[in-house]
Amino acid sequence: MSNSNSKGTYPLAPGQTSFGVGGWPRPGRLSSLRMPSVLQQASSCLITMLVILAFIILFHIISATLLFISTINNAWWVSGQFSTDLWFTCNNTCFPVLNSENSAGYLQAVQATMILATILCCVGFFVFILQLFRLNQGERFVFTAIIQLLSSLCVMIGASIYTAQHKSFQQPSLHPGNYGYSFVLAWISFPLTLISGLMYLVLRKRR
Repeated sequence: MSNSNSKGTYPLAPGQTSFGVGGWPRPGRLSSLRMPSVLQQASSCLITMLVILAFIILFHIISATLLFISTINNAWWVSGQFSTDLWFTCNNTCFPVLNSENSAGYLQAVQATMILATILCCVGFFVFILQLFRLNQGERFVFTAIIQLLSSLCVMIGASIYTAQHKSFQQPSLHPGNYGYSFVLAWISFPLTLISGLMYLVLRKRR
């Protein structure tokens, strides 16, 4: 008996399949059979990662857009025909928000925190794009997450101050009224930026 026969491997006869007894594949064929499953797993992981990245990018863009609209649009407080934002009160014409010396600090704090939140959110997006191509495999987007969390903190501080002190820097005639959609968008952007920062914190870059 030859060496090949002693090892239990025989050449295939005409019409004979590559499967052994019981329908199991021969040992030499196992590696080739595993290749399609490995490729399928790799492709599925890649597709999943691309979907996650696309979702995070969309989430970030929505947060930045809401912050930008809420900061510059004139609809934080609506009273009759008048609407106010962080700088002006408008009807047919616009004039600066009247504030006393005691309440000017509150208004300036809201202005500063909302502007800072918008800037941080935009900077965080560009930092994320840079880190996406420069980070090593397995590293986290920690710096981007920190920027987003700081942005959410600024939004929370600004919106909270406006909620508590908005009547102190408005004319008494404007006190009867309701919060406008810019104020609502500011509060909506707070959980969006917070969740976005947490998503960056737990996200790992994979191939």
